[in-house]
Amino acid sequence: MNEKELMALADENIMNTYKRFPIVLVKGSGQKVWDVNGKEYLDFVSGIAVCSLGHSHPKVVAAIKEQVEQLTHVSNLYYTEPQARLAKLLVDNSFADKVFFCNSGAEANEAAIKLARKYAHENLGDDKFELITMKDSFHGRTMATITATGQEKFQFGFTPLLDGFTYVPFNDLAALEAAISEKTCGIMVEPIQGEGGVNVPDLNYLAEVRNICDRHNILLILDEVQTGIGRTGKLFAYEHSGVKPDIMTLAKALGNGFPVGAMLATNKIAKAFVPGNHASTFGGNPLAMAAAVATLETILTEGLLDVCRQRGDYFQEQLRKLQTKHKIIKEVRGRGLMIACGLNIEGGEIVNECMKKGLLINCTGGKTLRFVPPLVISGQDIDQVINILDEVMEGK
Repeated sequence: MNEKELMALADENIMNTYKRFPIVLVKGSGQKVWDVNGKEYLDFVSGIAVCSLGHSHPKVVAAIKEQVEQLTHVSNLYYTEPQARLAKLLVDNSFADKVFFCNSGAEANEAAIKLARKYAHENLGDDKFELITMKDSFHGRTMATITATGQEKFQFGFTPLLDGFTYVPFNDLAALEAAISEKTCGIMVEPIQGEGGVNVPDLNYLAEVRNICDRHNILLILDEVQTGIGRTGKLFAYEHSGVKPDIMTLAKALGNGFPVGAMLATNKIAKAFVPGNHASTFGGNPLAMAAAVATLETILTEGLLDVCRQRGDYFQEQLRKLQTKHKIIKEVRGRGLMIACGLNIEGGEIVNECMKKGLLINCTGGKTLRFVPPLVISGQDIDQVINILDEVMEGK
């Protein structure tokens, strides 16, 4: 089928839940993808912060191939080696003592909400069930996670929402402290807001949130679905602040494109879950575990965290030079290779024009260009992006 036929087939048979761009992608390698017509694109979306090792990384491909020939799926009623190996890797390289595996960020956050309530029910009192989350946050599309999400546009049409969630402005410690009540069991926050516009808080913000939780004997839940697995130049974004959460969620880059999620916790919190409390049929399946082990081992052993920091600093430096030339750029912000340009105009047209020139970028919140490329990009790739943005922004 040609491009038009494939798009028509999809539109006819797939629910209209995405506003898709008019290209059909058929191949990816490293930081590049190709459409059905053979046109090449530099991918600075990477599945929305997913393919951190780039597309079809040979070690991830090999791990999946090997695993699919050995064991594809069994129930979590049995042990498997890939699951044990990934759990060990995550525990050894994080604050956590225990892991729960699932299939997505929304599922990981759903599990975190349930664990927080279960722990509070058993240890803090039946009346403590509320979570404080942030305005402009994003935590997923399930009923619990859209309720946790502090953006009305994701909640519209799905009321009544769940009870037990309160919202405060991000990076506002006074508002956060004032919102704590006798019903509060925890605070759920992204170290850097992703869908909300790559909003980076003050350097001391997470440390102060941790202090607030400790003073009030409530839980700190970090949603690292987008920031985790090297995106900010550390394996986990909380490491920049020198704090440790009680619960953390992961997904996106964990499997480099293979669907996988994880919810991590300390022993103290994790023991609130016992058999029958929570489960996932496909969570921890051998294929996802093999992909995630290969991804994590590659990031840890090939110096990609250093590369991420270096490339991120260079990219922001070049974007700020671009800002002096193009007044439509209001602000450049980010950490590692999670970077944004805040604009004075709507960004949709810029995204479309970049795509025509062979560059895939993303616009979130209407006026924020988001760049979340593979961690394996080169300085040359960044220069190419800057040149394309320069051409597209000319005269705007």
